[in-house]
Amino acid sequence: MNAASAQKETRLQRWLRIPKEQRPGVYVQVYETAEFFDLNYWLEIFFSAGIAAFGLIVNSPAVIIGAMLISPLMGPIMATGLALAIGDLYLTIKAVSKLLASVALAIGLSAFIVWLLPFHSITGEILARINPNLLDLGIALFSGLAGSVAVCRTAGVSGVTTLPGVAIAVALMPPLCTIGYGMGSGMNARIMGGAGLLFLTNLVAIVTSAFAVFLLVGMNTQEVRMKGADRREAERFAQRLSHGPLQRVIANGGQMHWRILILAVLLAFIAVPLRRAFVQVAGETIVRGAVENVVDHLLPAGDIVTQQVEVGRGKVTVRLITTKSVPEDKLQDAKSEIEIKSGRKVDISVSSIASRNELDALMQKLNAPPPAPPPKPKTLSQIHNELMQRISPVVTAAWPAEAPIQRFDVAFSPDGIVVDVDYASARALDSVSLGLLSKTLQDKLADPLLTLNAKRVPMPRKAAAKK
Repeated sequence: MNAASAQKETRLQRWLRIPKEQRPGVYVQVYETAEFFDLNYWLEIFFSAGIAAFGLIVNSPAVIIGAMLISPLMGPIMATGLALAIGDLYLTIKAVSKLLASVALAIGLSAFIVWLLPFHSITGEILARINPNLLDLGIALFSGLAGSVAVCRTAGVSGVTTLPGVAIAVALMPPLCTIGYGMGSGMNARIMGGAGLLFLTNLVAIVTSAFAVFLLVGMNTQEVRMKGADRREAERFAQRLSHGPLQRVIANGGQMHWRILILAVLLAFIAVPLRRAFVQVAGETIVRGAVENVVDHLLPAGDIVTQQVEVGRGKVTVRLITTKSVPEDKLQDAKSEIEIKSGRKVDISVSSIASRNELDALMQKLNAPPPAPPPKPKTLSQIHNELMQRISPVVTAAWPAEAPIQRFDVAFSPDGIVVDVDYASARALDSVSLGLLSKTLQDKLADPLLTLNAKRVPMPRKAAAKK
């Protein structure tokens, strides 16, 4: 490396505030995330996969965000990028093995959860992860760059797993759980293929970004390689590899151009289907924009009830439901204009219905509560009971105590209501007392036609003897 490139590298490191003595420490931090036997890591994978699976099922972005925050997948992915940057084959094997096991656990757990459910409904959050395009590749590249720089500038293992995870884990754990949903819901190839392509896109883009950042910050130095050699000497598996056929590859770290070629081939491999999906999305967006523009000039917005646009490979179908009919010549002009802008055959169908005011009036009639049924006529028995309940307390209060009531009833006559009272007394009440009682009942009951019919009955023997 010449002096100019070394000076350029030094300036970049100074701008990023990554001193030379910090680089071996960054290697140690990233190396620790590739350790396979880490219970905390596997618990976080288990929890985040379960949360993401349920978030996809209930179509809750907030639940999926919770899975992002605890997902530790960035650890082995950053370790893979660093291993490729410095040519550490042993670290590559460790990181890739841990990553593959994490992927298998996340997919298997989510597939098991979905398989246990009695229903399988594809939600919007699932559909959002089965149609990746070049835009997703760009997001993953920039996120990987940001995450790699954060790894180099943070101290402690937590910086490797959690800080980049806030920005990028959304593109790692949810696609894996979407693959599991496709498996658990009956091996749905469309869901599994789309989500798998999205995860592979993000994985390759992040590894490539990490590879580039670690090279630019100067991680491919003799000090870092010596730190890697010290770590390998302390592990038995590394010692076995060093005595096998891979000894020379481990010592040399492979050729840099081969590593760059592998990443370039992987990016090109995933870019082909992503470009195809991007072209399709771009074409549909252009067609829908052309349809919107033509329909806006065809009818006022207030006259359009519903509008449906279906974009196929060589045909566009437009269905309109309007409150006004459209002349045939205008439909033909609109059809020709859309065909020119989209380059596809167009089929427009218009169905006319009542105006919105008429629809609102109809809906009000339909939503109005039904009229209450007329009350049923009361029977004579009900009327008699009501009269008894009304008259009884008045008669009881007005009747003299020296002539206790023995029986009380209400009857109907052509002239009005008749109150029959049987009372017990040593002698009959005189006409003046009965007249006063009758007047009192008429006033209190507000019925001037009420008639009092009082009849004396013999007193009981005990009461007569006491008298």
